[in-house]
Amino acid sequence: MTAVFSGRRWQGAAAWAGLALATLGAAEVPLVLQTDFGLKDGAVAAMRGVAAGVSVRLPVHDLSHDITPFNVWEAAYRLKQAAPFWPAGTVFVSVVDPGVGTARKSVVLRTKSGHFFVGPDNGTWTLVAEDLGIAAVREIDETKHRRAGSERSYTFHGRDIFAFVGARLAAGAVRYEDVGPLQEARVVTLAYARPRRDGAGLVGTVPALDPQFGNVWTNIDDTLFAKLAPKVGERFRVVIARRGETVFDGAVPYAKTFGDVPERAPLLYVNSLLNLAIALNQGDFARTHGIGSGAEWSVRLERISP
Repeated sequence: MTAVFSGRRWQGAAAWAGLALATLGAAEVPLVLQTDFGLKDGAVAAMRGVAAGVSVRLPVHDLSHDITPFNVWEAAYRLKQAAPFWPAGTVFVSVVDPGVGTARKSVVLRTKSGHFFVGPDNGTWTLVAEDLGIAAVREIDETKHRRAGSERSYTFHGRDIFAFVGARLAAGAVRYEDVGPLQEARVVTLAYARPRRDGAGLVGTVPALDPQFGNVWTNIDDTLFAKLAPKVGERFRVVIARRGETVFDGAVPYAKTFGDVPERAPLLYVNSLLNLAIALNQGDFARTHGIGSGAEWSVRLERISP
């Protein structure tokens, strides 16, 4: 997926974000929360309570709290999926933090699109940094910016630092420049295989599943796919493997949408992120074929000659 803004529009978005964050108490900038905490206990509610303590007018939204525990890659991908559709100035707090309390840095990333990302610098920002561009990175000065009375708490930075700093940024109670010292304009990144042309076919990974429906999403974008000059209705051989061991190998037709094939039939289509995906019409492809997601999963497709 390509970045939403480019050129002068990046600058305009960043200027708008600065103006929004400079308006104390305006409560016009959304705060979006993502965690792997789930909703079985009070952890997310505590984070929301901290935000309300900053401003009861602050619009607080949830991206997801069902990230697989400790899965930083999944958190990175869900941010990629959602962040570009939020207005410039939006503050995202993402807490999937297996290294909480260790030497990993607490940062606020400002992207060239004018979005802000608050949380641990542990790879969570890999994809939004690529797609939206890095404008600046600041390390949070935890001696100044943390919830009052939380100094002896070492394992809930989502509540004590990240929700607090994110809410203050979104409410305009603190300027980005005052969050902490400016860092080199880079973030910790996770290694993953980029999609590429491979002979007569294309090779990519399975970065995520569509969990509600079991569709298998790839990182092969429609621009790369277009180099094969595909036609709707053509069949492609799709091979999905885990650590080199084939899990699925079959012929799948290219379709515009699910209803173009019979119920329970497979299809290859371009998903909402303009990446290729494989699905069963009104079925669960991932569960049916035992497909997962992550860096160890690969996908290859090649046109089947008539």
